[in-house]
Amino acid sequence: MNRNTAIFILLTAFLVVLFAVDICSGSIWLSPFGSSLSALEEQILIDIRLPKALTAIIAGIALSIAGLMIQTLFRNPLAGPYTLGISSGATLGVALITMCSIWLTAHTSLLIPLAACIGATLVLLLVVAVSKRVTSNVSLLIVGMMFGSIASALVNVLQNFSNPDSLKLFIVWTLGSLHSVGWSDMPFLLSVVIVGLIIVLCVLKPLNGLLLGEDYARGLGINIGRTRLLIVLATGLLAGGVTAFCGPIAFIGVAVPHIARGILKSSNHRYTIPLSALIGACLLLACDILCSLATSPLPISTVSALFGAPIIIWIIMKKSTI
Repeated sequence: MNRNTAIFILLTAFLVVLFAVDICSGSIWLSPFGSSLSALEEQILIDIRLPKALTAIIAGIALSIAGLMIQTLFRNPLAGPYTLGISSGATLGVALITMCSIWLTAHTSLLIPLAACIGATLVLLLVVAVSKRVTSNVSLLIVGMMFGSIASALVNVLQNFSNPDSLKLFIVWTLGSLHSVGWSDMPFLLSVVIVGLIIVLCVLKPLNGLLLGEDYARGLGINIGRTRLLIVLATGLLAGGVTAFCGPIAFIGVAVPHIARGILKSSNHRYTIPLSALIGACLLLACDILCSLATSPLPISTVSALFGAPIIIWIIMKKSTI
């Protein structure tokens, strides 16, 4: 057994353990193994904790792979899945729904992810349109950041005219949560992520070519424009889908690819993509466990930032000393 195989087996086993702990932990410890559960405990386990743990795995996989692809595309170690303004677009969509209280109905739980999907998709389409006319990745990065700035500015305008209840609902969404995804939402989230992952598989070889620079990739016969378009689409589906249902989740997409490359001592996407997926799922499950063990509920984005921010600081310090 080689080193990489051992790493994957150990992380898979660790993922199973974290998943079991996550569905058991909370304000009430529930153990589905051995002792029988009451009807209420069984309902909590199946209807609340199980979908929450599955959402953590799906979100961790999607954000980590999206971050890895964006870092490869822009050759920037601090780029993340929200670099292209996708999160800001989703936030604007949610702001329009939550802060226009006349639109809020009993179906708010469905309207919020729908509005986030529409907002993220519109920004993504703008970025895709620009990517066809802009040849420089740096220029595309700047354009994506500008779209995000415009969306953030519009959100700030809406906040000034909103009532306190609508503003509270919006702020709660921006903190990120895994609780908002139930069994009825799971097929939608899973289908979007699966489509994004299929696109990732289609650009696996071109991604490795981009590691050596665009000129070298062109020499290998890689269509840079098509590859960039597919990467942007995959990132939009992976990050946009997760953001729509869970809200923005910070630092997972930025930090996890560095952890994967550091463990493997390699940037080969054939190995870094599955390892990033495993690490991302484990990390978000660990964050969710810490949230559930807190005396009062903590936003998932807050806990993920406590993990991710020190890693980003370490990366910057390491780059500065080279």
